[in-house]
Order: sequence, then structure tokens, then C-alpha cells
Amino acid sequence: MKTQAFVLAAMLAVIGFGTVGVAEGAALKPNIVIILTDDQGYADVGKFGAEGFATPNIDHMADEGAVFRNFHVAQPVCSASRTGFLTGCYPNRLGIHGALGPHTKVGISDNEVTLAQLLKEQGYATAIFGKWHLGDSPQFMPLRHGFDEYFGLPMSCDYWPGHPDLITNMSSTQAAIKREYPNLPIYDGEKVFHPEMTIDDLNHLTTWYAERAVKFIEKNKSRPFFLYVAHSMPHVPLGVSDKFRGKTARGLYGDVIEEIDWSVGQILDALKRNGLDDNTWVIFTSDNGPWLCYGNHAGSAKPLREGKGTNWEGGTREPCVMRWPGHIPAGTDSWDMFMSIDLFPTIAKRVGAKLPRQKIDGLDVWPIISRQPGAKNPHDAYWFYYEVNQLQAVTTSDGAWKLQLPHTYQTLAGNPAGKDGLPVPYSHRELKQEELYDLVHDIGETTDVSAQHPEIVQHLEEEAEKARADLGDALTKRPGTGHREPGRLNESKSQN
Repeated sequence: MKTQAFVLAAMLAVIGFGTVGVAEGAALKPNIVIILTDDQGYADVGKFGAEGFATPNIDHMADEGAVFRNFHVAQPVCSASRTGFLTGCYPNRLGIHGALGPHTKVGISDNEVTLAQLLKEQGYATAIFGKWHLGDSPQFMPLRHGFDEYFGLPMSCDYWPGHPDLITNMSSTQAAIKREYPNLPIYDGEKVFHPEMTIDDLNHLTTWYAERAVKFIEKNKSRPFFLYVAHSMPHVPLGVSDKFRGKTARGLYGDVIEEIDWSVGQILDALKRNGLDDNTWVIFTSDNGPWLCYGNHAGSAKPLREGKGTNWEGGTREPCVMRWPGHIPAGTDSWDMFMSIDLFPTIAKRVGAKLPRQKIDGLDVWPIISRQPGAKNPHDAYWFYYEVNQLQAVTTSDGAWKLQLPHTYQTLAGNPAGKDGLPVPYSHRELKQEELYDLVHDIGETTDVSAQHPEIVQHLEEEAEKARADLGDALTKRPGTGHREPGRLNESKSQN
């Protein structure tokens, strides 16, 4: 009997120890918060040179964390960019190109693993509040791809028949196109919160997203969580609440950014109030550069060249601020390059998750983010695609050199931009031959130095060939072998 009692006690001790160990291990998993704005320019944060408005909460977050001045998104447009964030893949690998419109027949595939799914398997609560834009049919929506909660718009707020300003200011032909869009609903989970967004709703989106984020933090403060706040702003049409309207010298655009900054403050305050500061990694950035043709309703990419819809630096290099006390050194100001596709594997490593079986393109860049001495980017190069699988540029992994490949791009060409919600047409210019830029000394991509550095041109041409062999290139009519199919409407479901 004594022997049996001893064995039983030992078993209980082991079981008890194991339970405590699991609980402690779970508690150590960091909360992940990604705050992603829409079309915010490189210079639209105080630490990056904002003019006419202030971002004190984001700036304070930077003082307690790090500023990354050479952070890039995978493509300079909405759906493609978000694919890179959520899957760790170049979006064209997954068949996602451009910005998906209403009732699209393609979207995120069931065969791909999103960051939400990866973290949910690790015991995380997951939520997205804001813009989704990876397909608007039920099979593509967030709750089918790893998120427990969702509130927001299925796509950009300009896919909207009630679009203010444009309907009244545009030509009759352009306005007629806008009016043909279906109603733009606001979703709460898989149910429709409002079947048709109104202008009043538009003005409340930023506040609603902030309120939902705070409630999610408070509800899940005792377990690890992934919070993805994907703001609809400052994408046109601009909306802002009365508490911020008319407050800045920059006008409506500045008002919108100050409300976004307020929302960041609400999230940071909620983390602090609930004792989660030291165990939460917060990332703030934008999905692509500013939509320059909208003029005073668009942001600034200064001192970078061009903006949204181009693979010049103004299209893909975004303001990025991160904070995780004790892990990311406070007051860091970094010029080291990395890309949005790298966040997926970097987060996976921090939480002890295995990567998906299928190939992803991102790599773990934690040594760069955490400022480890001698840290180097693990990539050979970064590939910049746009349109339908056009390879337009390649950079060295340290971001020092960029080879612009022959392609046609949009530009204002020095002409006046639009005003008060009415855009102007872009001009289109053809880059007829390769151009090399020294981004260390010429961040604005003003001077082609290919003749002075033929060895670097050759190196980046070799990297471009790797990209074409893997993902193809419409410009050189290369098919590539590494593509996977996107999700297709009513496709049969399969397991990851």
C-alpha cells in the first residue's frame, strides 16, 4: 500500500508539474498586435517627418521601441500587400494580384496558412478589426481563415456607390462607374452589421475599430492573443469623427491621421492598463505608399520617389515602428532592410510554431529587429512585382542597391495633383532600360549609376533570373514554376 501511495503521489507530482509548465509556457508566449494603415505615406508619421499634423502616440511608441526606416511591403497595392503580411509569401506566388474588387471570383486559398491560423494553433485568440480585402465571398472571409472575431469592411471604402465627393465632382462617365458598385456592407463576424455603409459610418470606422480592439484586449488579457487592426484610413474617401475634424493645419488628411494616432494610443493604454506591456509585440506600419493623384487627400512619401502603385521607393517603403519592452531596444533608429513577408516566420519562431509545409518566401529577421550585434539579412535579394506578375525591380538584401527593370509606371510627372477628393489622371512613362540606384546615398532614386557599377548590375540581374525561374515574369514572358493557385469561388474545400 505504501508503495502504491508513493507511486500515485509521484504521478500526481509529475502531472501537476507538467500542468504548471504548460501554463507558464503559454503565459510566456507574446501577444502580437499589428496595426496596418491604408495608403499612409512614408513621411506621414512624426518620426518620419510629418508636416501639418502630429502623431504623439506613435512617436512615443517609437521612443519606447524602434523606428525602422527601410521596411518594405511585398507589393504597392492593397490585396497583394495584405497577402504578404498574412502568409509570408510573395503575393503572386499565391495568385493574388492588385486590389480585389467586389464579388471577386478569387481570394485567399484554403490551402494557405495565414498568420491567424498559425497562431490559433498555438492557443492564441485572434481578431481582425478593419479592412480584409482578400476576397469578399464567404469562403474567403476572415473567420474561415483563422480569425475568431471580425468587424469591418471586406475591401477598400472606394468600392462604394455612395462614395462622397467623387460622385458629385467626377465626370458623368466616371460617376456612373462608381454607382454600379454593389452596396458596401460592414461585417460583424459573418453577419452584416450594416448592409450599406453610410457617410456617417465612414466617419466612425476608426473609432469603432479602436473600441473593438480595446474590448478584445480586455477580454483576452489572460491568454495570448493576435490582434490585427487593419485601418480603412487614410484610403480615400476620407472619413473622420467630429472629435478630430478640423483640428490640423494639414486639413482633412491630417485630421484622419491624428485620429489613427489616437486609436494607437487607445490600444497602448489598454495594454498598459491590463498589465500586458512587457509581453506584447506591437507593430505599426502601412500597406503601401500614398495615392498621390488625390493631392491634399493623400499623404507624402518624401523624400522617396513616386507612391502607391509603383515599385519606386515611395510605393513600397513604409513607416514602421515596433515596440516590445525588454526585447526590442528602446530608442532604436534602424536603416536595415527587411520586408513584410519576413514577419510571418519571425513571429512563428518567437512563439514556437512550425512553418507551413508549403514554401513561404519570408525568413526570420529577428536579429535585425532586436538589434543583435552583427545581424545580417538572411535573404539573397528581394523581388518587387506589380500588375499581373511583372517583375519590376530587385534589391540587394541590405537595401543598399536597387535595380529597376524595364517597365511602364504611373507618375504625376510634376503636374498638379487632385484636390478635395477628386483625383487627376496619372501619366505613364516607360523605363526602357535597366537603371541602378545607390539607395544609401540616393534614397530618392534620382541618379542611375549602372555604368559605374557593372558588377552590382550583374549580381542583381542574376537575382532577377532566379525570380523569373521561380515566379515567372510577364514582362519577359517567363512562366515560372513556383506558382500556387489562389482560392476560387466555390472551390472544393481541402485541409492544410
